[in-house]
This record gives sequence, C-alpha cells and structure tokens, in this order.
Amino acid sequence: MINKKYFFLAALFALNYAASAQTDSLMKAMEKEQGGAREVSGAAFKSGRLILSETTAMVKKYDLDFKVVHRFGDIAGTDGGGKTLVGLDNSSDIYINFEYGISDRLNIGFGRSKYEQLLDLQLKYALMRQSTDGRVPFSIGLVAKTGFTPYEVTTDIYDDYINRFSYLGQVIIARKFSPDFSLQVSPTLLLRNRVLAPGDEASLFALGAAMRYKFTKRFGIVADYYHPFSNYRDNHPTTSFYDPLGVGIEIETGGHVFTMNFVNAKSVVENNFIPNSTSSWGKGQYRFGFTISRMFTLHQSKTNNK
Repeated sequence: MINKKYFFLAALFALNYAASAQTDSLMKAMEKEQGGAREVSGAAFKSGRLILSETTAMVKKYDLDFKVVHRFGDIAGTDGGGKTLVGLDNSSDIYINFEYGISDRLNIGFGRSKYEQLLDLQLKYALMRQSTDGRVPFSIGLVAKTGFTPYEVTTDIYDDYINRFSYLGQVIIARKFSPDFSLQVSPTLLLRNRVLAPGDEASLFALGAAMRYKFTKRFGIVADYYHPFSNYRDNHPTTSFYDPLGVGIEIETGGHVFTMNFVNAKSVVENNFIPNSTSSWGKGQYRFGFTISRMFTLHQSKTNNK
C-alpha cells in the first residue's frame, strides 16, 4: 500500500517538473516573438486559502504567509443554540499554517490542526498564470499534501505508524473573468493508508468549486464547495454524509486578508473534511468561522535597501 502512495507523489512531482519546464519554454518563446514579457493578470483570489479550498494565489519569493483558521461549534441543532452561545463556546477545529515562497512559483507550507491533531506538509506550484492578453485564459496550480496524525484519536485504529499517513493531490484551475468575479474548480484525489470502517474507500476522488465576487476594492463575498464521489458515503445505512459547503465575506486590510464564513465542515484540512463531513446545513449543524492571513517579507533586495 505505501509503495503506491510514494509512487503517486513521485509521479505527481515528475509530471509537475516536466510540465513546468515545457510551460516556461513555451512562455519564453511567446515572449520572444512578441518582443517583450507577457503581462500577467491580477490573481483570481487574494489569499492562498478561501474557506475550504486552496487557491492559485501564491506567496512571493522570500515571503511568509501566516494563517490562522478557526471553526466554532454548531450554531443550532442538538449541539448548538443558547446553551453554547450559538456555538461560540466551542471550537470544532483550529488550524495554524505557515507558507513560504521558495520562488514566485513554488511554495512550501506546514500546518497543524486541532481536529485529530493532524500535521500536514504541503507543496504548491503555479503551473500556468492567466495573462491579460487572453492567450493564457486561466491559471493552473498543483498541490501535493501529506497528512500525519501523531496521536491516538480512536482506540486501536492505527496499529502501525505508517497507517497514520494520508496523501492529497490536487489540480486547481482558476479564471478571473473580470476585476470583480473569479471562479475555480479543483479535481482532488485523497489516498489514506487506513480507513476507519469496512467498505470505505482508501482512494477517494472529490471535486471542489469556489468563487469570489468583489463589491468594492477591499470587500467581497466568497463561496466554497466539495463533492466526494463515494459509494460508501452515498449508501451508508446508519451515517449520513454531507457535502462540505461554506459561504462568507472577504475583507482586505493592507497586509491582512480576513474571511468570515459559515460552513458545515467541522475540520479545516482537506485530508479530514473530504471523507468525514457528517454535519448538515438543514439540521443547523453549521458553524461560524474565520480565517486571518498575514504576509511577512523576510528578505529585501539590495535595490530596495538603497
């Protein structure tokens, strides 16, 4: 089983490298024909993370993006209401993440989630960037993520440490249709070394979709959705699974991007919420959450220092 996971990650990055080399060569050739550099359109999304999804937005070289994502408890339903101050007394997940720009096209990130104490290591690569002249009509990003659960979350689930790993590969295709409206889709493959129930799929495919609409330069609405394709989840006799769905507002304030949202997924990281979302909007099992993103510049060029 583990050999398949290593093969998957190796193949993903080999494809990434080959495609990026071809893309760079193509872009340079096109620039040479036009006698100058191609102008790249503004990012389809301001932050590298929306509500549920990674986006094609990248951290620039030598910059560090620090994110804090918080999910409170159920607003309504049996676990919400006045006794928990509509969920504000509880937290279903708290996620802290650092993402560093190795280059303008390659980022590395590390995060820790309260939900099952998940640790994750991530690489994101900007394969293509949408251009203002329309010859490159959309942006494409590649994401590879490894998740690791270091502590016991349920008795006797992880009989071997290798079973604590999960692996996620994702292609993000985004387009900025106008200065105000952006849309993306995210085909996603999740591989888990150990599933929690008989009949569950160790390999799980999901499709994500996200959008942003800006009303002003610094204020907009966002929506985020995932659908896992799973016979186990569609036909489970006792447990009801629901597609993760989040809606919210996004506010830009200088170096910060602040998102306030409502979402039915309890956990923040894809390795957890794609297979394990059992909360229903219709039953009041949605929760308030927020994301704060702060960018730090760790290196200044000699030109800027003069």
